[in-house]
Amino acid sequence: MTKTHAPLFHIAKRRSMKWYHAMAIRALAIILALILDAVITAMVTGLNPLEIYVTIFKGSFGTIRKFWVLMQNIAILLCVSIAVTPAFKMRFWNIGGEGQILVGALATAACMILLGDKVPNGLLIPIMAIASILAGGLWGLIPAFFKARWNTNETLFTLMMNYVATQLVAFFVIIWEVPKGAGQIGIINQSSQSGWFPYLGGNAYLLNIIIVSILTLFIFAYLKYSKHGYEISVVGESERTARYIGIKVEKVIMRTMVLSGALCGIAGLLLVAGTNHTVTTSISGGRGFTAVMVSWLAKFNPLYMVLTSFLIVFLERGASAISSNYGLNASFADIITGIILFFIIACEFFVNYQLVWRKKEERRA
Repeated sequence: MTKTHAPLFHIAKRRSMKWYHAMAIRALAIILALILDAVITAMVTGLNPLEIYVTIFKGSFGTIRKFWVLMQNIAILLCVSIAVTPAFKMRFWNIGGEGQILVGALATAACMILLGDKVPNGLLIPIMAIASILAGGLWGLIPAFFKARWNTNETLFTLMMNYVATQLVAFFVIIWEVPKGAGQIGIINQSSQSGWFPYLGGNAYLLNIIIVSILTLFIFAYLKYSKHGYEISVVGESERTARYIGIKVEKVIMRTMVLSGALCGIAGLLLVAGTNHTVTTSISGGRGFTAVMVSWLAKFNPLYMVLTSFLIVFLERGASAISSNYGLNASFADIITGIILFFIIACEFFVNYQLVWRKKEERRA
């Protein structure tokens, strides 16, 4: 009869951890990432790592303009992140944020182009907002309807709809291109600025930031304190339990995806009316996919997403500054920021799980 030995250790899920212990683990992860980055930088480039870190900081805070651009980028990414969060919390894997942003942006641009010289700005902007919300909501409803009725794979469905939205935007860009043959629309209503968001306090991005701040607080309260938020949590935990207690799962799925799509549509509105004043197939800038990481890192808490959005945007802008200031390959800057992100994501394992070592009695046996 062979004697079996218990493993030296096993992995167990933590029941709870004090917040300052979790913060200490995350801080240690960042410190270790910075040390590793410093070693790689010194070995590969021969540059002073401290100068690299100063450059990363100055890439976001070097001037007042850089600071406001940072805040604007954070606001847009945060808007998309809170948009996909209700669906993720429901365990509906909405990978279609890119497409929902694009159709919202397209609806906004259409209103600016077709109505810009026909209605006053005070009426045009609400029309643009409604159009972007309806377009994004519809784009979110389509995969939700098929999921609710025929249990289709929402990941593939929403992903494929990104490509449909991209081609839809490309089609209208050719129709509205200025001048003809340019392959782009250019700045919409550049002379009249019809449909452009007004400046607040002399700043072009402040209104975007205020809107996203309000939406973030709304989604936090919606998920945490409303009946709809409770139903989303129950459906996410177990559809069978949700049906047992009388929740109409199909209704919750469609309602939640309309909300997610509508919020992405608002992100498209902010990009066209408040930032770029044009529409292109790349206007979303990959935020629909980046928002997935932001939402997961924040554990679906909209308030925590402010921090995770800041981290992602701060590192992206720092990487751009490294490449331009030192003439380094952009891939090296991505390596630096990628290592930091890897350590931050990996440390969540130690926040949520622990290594349980075999007891002495078990070792002797």
